[in-house]
Amino acid sequence: MTSESTKTVKTRFCVISDTHTAELWPSDDKSHAYRDPLPSADVLLHAGDITIAGYIHEYELMVEMLSQADAELKIVIAGNHDVTLDEPYYEKTGKRKFHRNIGEDLGVVREIWTGEKAKKAGIVYLEEGVRTFTLSNGASFTIYSSPYQPEFYNFAFPYRRDEDRFNQHAQNPIPDHPKIDILLTHGPPAGILDQTSSGDKVGCEHLLRAVRRCRPRLHCFGHIHEGWGAQRNDWAEGRSVSLPVDRQQILNNRCAYVNISQDGGDNLAEGRSKPLTFGEETLFINAAIMDVNYKPVNAPWMVDLDLPIAQHVES
Repeated sequence: MTSESTKTVKTRFCVISDTHTAELWPSDDKSHAYRDPLPSADVLLHAGDITIAGYIHEYELMVEMLSQADAELKIVIAGNHDVTLDEPYYEKTGKRKFHRNIGEDLGVVREIWTGEKAKKAGIVYLEEGVRTFTLSNGASFTIYSSPYQPEFYNFAFPYRRDEDRFNQHAQNPIPDHPKIDILLTHGPPAGILDQTSSGDKVGCEHLLRAVRRCRPRLHCFGHIHEGWGAQRNDWAEGRSVSLPVDRQQILNNRCAYVNISQDGGDNLAEGRSKPLTFGEETLFINAAIMDVNYKPVNAPWMVDLDLPIAQHVES
């Protein structure tokens, strides 16, 4: 659906994270939402922790699964478990810690995610930084991605908690509003879908400060399995709403669904169907598929939102 007055087009995103090499449950297993096939979308986002420990065979399994997904564009970042995608870390620590110094071929790992097979499947592997994409429906969006998170038991892509990786003077700072439509990070911002089973909130304060400054339409992440869910923040009013979910509906649809596009309706109480106002609101999604016990019982998220039409399409 195209909105001529605002020059936007409704675009569908399927969001997953923390798959940890878990293959989809069979299509006839109606007791799990994460089942074959993944829901169709214009764009699939994977927010990292693709694998358990960054083995080549794990990446091959996940590329095969993503190749089967019905999405024009499949954007993937790494997470702390994807140790062979953080090459300096792997050579210094990861090879010894995870692979008993035998080691995986890092060139093969890189080829799996950036080679012809991945490209033909629409898979784009992103490192930290900014990219802009244009879709066949005319939508254009700019995404900031980062696999890094506060150091976690000496895993990959770490930074110290007192290090500001995302704001002024950082190597790859998150740009100010309105330059970014979507944030895709492995770790959560502080206080947003970041609470562990022990009650600790472990998100990054610096990332939260950057998100407040950036105000994207959508911020997707994972890392904290027990934080699965969605939250809508209104920056102007300083309030947030956790979006309720209907478990049976999720199982039926193979996903949890949020429509924040212009045709989203008027369910203001839940915040689920009110059109999102860019610059005033952000939808946050923790899309971890695994629960705290590493069982793939959480659902993918499906989000409909309006994106600007690319200038060359408008003309």
